[in-house]
Amino acid sequence: MFAYLREDIGRAMYQARPDGWQPSWKHRVEVCLRHATWPVIAYRFGHWTLGIRIPVVGQLLRIFGLFFRKFVEVFTSVHIDVQAEIGPGFVIHSVYAINLGKTKIGKNFTIATGCLISHACRGIGDDVYFGPGAKLVGDAKIGNNVVIAANSLVLTDVRDNMMVMGVPARIKLPGGRPQRFLKETAVAAVPAKAVPDAAPPKAAAAAAKSTTECSPASASATA
Repeated sequence: MFAYLREDIGRAMYQARPDGWQPSWKHRVEVCLRHATWPVIAYRFGHWTLGIRIPVVGQLLRIFGLFFRKFVEVFTSVHIDVQAEIGPGFVIHSVYAINLGKTKIGKNFTIATGCLISHACRGIGDDVYFGPGAKLVGDAKIGNNVVIAANSLVLTDVRDNMMVMGVPARIKLPGGRPQRFLKETAVAAVPAKAVPDAAPPKAAAAAAKSTTECSPASASATA
């Protein structure tokens, strides 16, 4: 449980940080106090208590875990079946209206608000991202490195390295790796506007004088 929780919290910290960033204890505590982290902790603890076979102690821990999960569900509206098997690196981007049934999910799973994963799901692979409002209904199976676009309804299997969208999700695009949530700011070099070289002062004055003055030949011709 603790090893999985360390990876969950670590992935939640590094997901929106630049490369080479080193967290402090302040950042770790801040991530643990987020609303999106509470359901992960409650699920990890409840799932861990299922393996405690010590008489009385196991029952007490499971009862405490049940009340803890219900308390978290009231404030976050996130229901995760305690019998679900979720690998390390589990991250919830935003809470509310999330229902995750009894299924098997790989590592580095990311889910957003308004998502539904039914109990009939045959499994979800590694590095899968569910966008806001995405639904997985029926006995579908999701492969590795898959992105389910926002508000999509998945009814059939999705193979590896794909991005699906639609209701039902029929539009399949290659490349299922979600974009990094770190917004990199790049300053584009704007070329300077070419300014013609100014004429020397003496040359400009001579040119102006020649245009205003008339030659003697032209003056006699006009007379």
